[in-house]
Amino acid sequence: MSSSHTPLVQTPETTYRVHFQDCDMMGHLNNARYLDYFLNAREDHTTEHYALNLGQVASTLGASWVITKHHISYLRPALHSETVRIKSQLIHFDNSNLVVEMQMLSEDGTRLKALLWSEMTFVKVSTGTRTDHSDDLMDMLGEVDVEDVSYDPDGFDDRVRSLRKQLKRERAGHDD
Repeated sequence: MSSSHTPLVQTPETTYRVHFQDCDMMGHLNNARYLDYFLNAREDHTTEHYALNLGQVASTLGASWVITKHHISYLRPALHSETVRIKSQLIHFDNSNLVVEMQMLSEDGTRLKALLWSEMTFVKVSTGTRTDHSDDLMDMLGEVDVEDVSYDPDGFDDRVRSLRKQLKRERAGHDD
């Protein structure tokens, strides 16, 4: 058995089409539905890229992650029938907590529509009390953690500004 393996994707992404039923009267994605799109994308990403089925984790380990806090910024509307790109990445973890950043972008990935930080705690299913990640989970989390995103619990607004500037620079670099 070889000790080398294919590295895990740190920032998986998927595209989704915005459906009519998810929109308000102006044809904008309803604010509450952003969370559904983000969380569904993250579940798809963990299943596809990490072979991590959250239901199986709960039944196998007797523990699962529960969301303790969301930070969300709505920057540009996602419109009915528009295709959006959703990226997700782990930006912080410790022995029982993690923070996942999720970005909703234009289909071409050049314009940030919304940014979400979801803070989660690993808890025992039977008691609902905090528990530690297993060694295997800690190893996997260490491999997928995006270290170039500096996580500060109070730095959400700074991250929004930084990401918008980065995308603007990238767009300017691609303009002819």
